[in-house]
Amino acid sequence: MASLAQWVQGARPRTLPMAVAPVIVGTAAAYGLGSFKPLNAVLAALVSVMLQVGVNYANDYSDGIRGTDDNRVGPFRLVGGGAATPRAVKRAAFLSFGVAALFGLVLVALSGTWWLILVGVLCVLAAWGYTGGKRPYGYLGLGDVFVFVFFGLVATLGTTYTQALALSAPAWAGAVATGLIAVALLMANNVRDIPTDRVAGKRTLAVRLGDRAARASYPAMLAVAVVAALLLTPANPWMLLVLVLVPAAVVPSRIMLSGAGGPALIPVLQQTGFLNLGFAVLFAIAEVLGRR
Repeated sequence: MASLAQWVQGARPRTLPMAVAPVIVGTAAAYGLGSFKPLNAVLAALVSVMLQVGVNYANDYSDGIRGTDDNRVGPFRLVGGGAATPRAVKRAAFLSFGVAALFGLVLVALSGTWWLILVGVLCVLAAWGYTGGKRPYGYLGLGDVFVFVFFGLVATLGTTYTQALALSAPAWAGAVATGLIAVALLMANNVRDIPTDRVAGKRTLAVRLGDRAARASYPAMLAVAVVAALLLTPANPWMLLVLVLVPAAVVPSRIMLSGAGGPALIPVLQQTGFLNLGFAVLFAIAEVLGRR
């Protein structure tokens, strides 16, 4: 039976900045529209975090029963490591989705955006379908699209809309930027797993692109994310603050481009998660200062 520490490890806390970042960006955009609602922001963060935890457990379960994690180099897995039964991990995934749904219902009730319930259902279906079901789209190279759409566009724009009932150019630019940084994190993860994913028949985008092109896409996505924010500078010069991130992006980009593999790529995941969080904080500061 898995210990509490192993369950926490299986939830992959290092990926949680990816869930919080779009909420910070979306809340900042709502503030820019003159509507900041702290309770709605907290609820959006709880929904996003619990969905992320659910995805992590679902991925652990599905990859574990398929044998994809049998020779895994990356972080600890509950099923693949034999610490927990597939049934228990599956139950944890759906429990996480259920908690996310409860917070989501409270959020749509407060904001009066009942149609977002459909979006929430799509989020859960997409989260499970990433590696679950008969034809998981994560195995077809479409996982990056899911991350960009749901952990970029949906999470950011949904946060803004449930506070301001409107969207803005900063909301869209921030959504694209944080979505791309999240995809960069996934790409780093999948580049590390290219050898084992090929053997397991998991055709991620990294596998399809090949090692060299997949590595090159990492700094490219980070660069486009920064440019997306800089496009807002004519209306808000404070957005130049995001350039502070550039030096921090050099180290993980160098590691990616160096050809390092296996455990050497694990720090890149953590660094990219904090890059996403750092971008969100700088974006939020710029948006607040720009409005004032």
